[in-house]
Amino acid sequence: MADYELVAGIETHVQLRTRTKLFCSCAIRFGAPPNTQVCPVCMGHPGSLPVLNRRAFELAVRAALALNCSIAPFTKFDRKNYFYPDLPKNYQISQYDLPFSSDGWVEIEGGKRIGLIRAHLEEDAGKLIHEEKGSRSFVDLNRTGVPLVEIVTRPDLRSADEAYRYMTALRTILVYAGVSDCDMEKGELRCDVNLSVRPRGREELGTKTEIKNLNSFKFARAALEYEFARQVRALESGERIVQETRLWDVEKGVTRTMRSKEEAHDYRYFPEPDLPPLRVTEDWVARIRSEIPELPAAKRARFQKDYGLGDYDAKVLAADREMSDFFEKAARLSGKPKSVANWLVNELNKILNERKLEMAQVRAAPEGLVELIALVDAGTVTGASAKEVFADMVERGGSPSDLVREKGLGKVSDAAALEAAARAAIEANPKAVADLKAGKPAAIKSLIGGVMKATKGRADPKLAEEALRKLLS
Repeated sequence: MADYELVAGIETHVQLRTRTKLFCSCAIRFGAPPNTQVCPVCMGHPGSLPVLNRRAFELAVRAALALNCSIAPFTKFDRKNYFYPDLPKNYQISQYDLPFSSDGWVEIEGGKRIGLIRAHLEEDAGKLIHEEKGSRSFVDLNRTGVPLVEIVTRPDLRSADEAYRYMTALRTILVYAGVSDCDMEKGELRCDVNLSVRPRGREELGTKTEIKNLNSFKFARAALEYEFARQVRALESGERIVQETRLWDVEKGVTRTMRSKEEAHDYRYFPEPDLPPLRVTEDWVARIRSEIPELPAAKRARFQKDYGLGDYDAKVLAADREMSDFFEKAARLSGKPKSVANWLVNELNKILNERKLEMAQVRAAPEGLVELIALVDAGTVTGASAKEVFADMVERGGSPSDLVREKGLGKVSDAAALEAAARAAIEANPKAVADLKAGKPAAIKSLIGGVMKATKGRADPKLAEEALRKLLS
């Protein structure tokens, strides 16, 4: 595969954060009973007329500005004609030759900029629900008419890892901008990947295939890796790559043919006759731009400048808006930004990963973390006990002082208790004792660890060392 290069671009469909649909007043409610959030407009009944949701258009412009796109002063909507059971009108209102924005970019980890051809606005189709065992399918039209912004990259991606980094960066920017929650489990962000393979060093592109409706960054990366390897094997064996749309089979870990790939002329685009074109003024764009909050790249740089954080900590904290807000509040209250960052980057992320929690589910408050740091600094609790308390705070909330008392995690500094624990550590670690007496000072750490184990992490390390040295002398 070293002789071949992957060339990929991604089309991302992002559901905008509105209460109602793009062209009607139907509510958007995830999990609502099938076919209950519909009306004659989104069902395409004869005589019904669409009316553009102004909020949806402004959110789409906000997304484009956050992605460094240029906003067109004039834009229109078009009909994209195709038939599917989940598209009752037999056409989708989208944008073709005059999208509202173009020519943007997203910087991914590592500094590379991925170019964006365009971002345009369109309505979603419905959803087909297939029986697991059987030959029937059902149609739920609740999603029909939900506002989407489609973001199309240039063919700038050269690996599955780059694609993963691009999607991660894109999602972070859109969530920060308040455009969408980007909850992939709710279908609020979906990706189509277009890729081709060419001999390394050649300029012209190979035959393109599309992998449709990827609802996980992990699946998108796996699908790209598989499809690249499949096309390389085909080329090396003399096969011809067919332009087609493929699906990712999660269970088998393969892509498989869905249908032949359509071209733009297959959709018979023409201007939407029921919607007037839009003229977008500079004042309108300026107002929308002023509403965009600080974005991740700017926040990362400010964290380094204002709080003295390293690049890694600043990057991790800035990657999640809720975590960055938590950090700033705790840093201001404590005056110890590096301690706060250490707790969040290391301990909090570890807890979130182990317990499969999202930041929105964290019950701990910034004030609680500030109090916990103060307890450690005052010597009231050990670092090990503080970690146990913090884990409880994340899931249950509450005051760290109360949790310390409730769990009996106050630091052990009683001389008799420490001496007993030190004796137990000495008896259990004869080799460490021998090493220490043989002039290996680092061996004391093993003995201190034994004391900490005996006291369940509650011993004062300095007092534990003093008790050990006293007994050994």
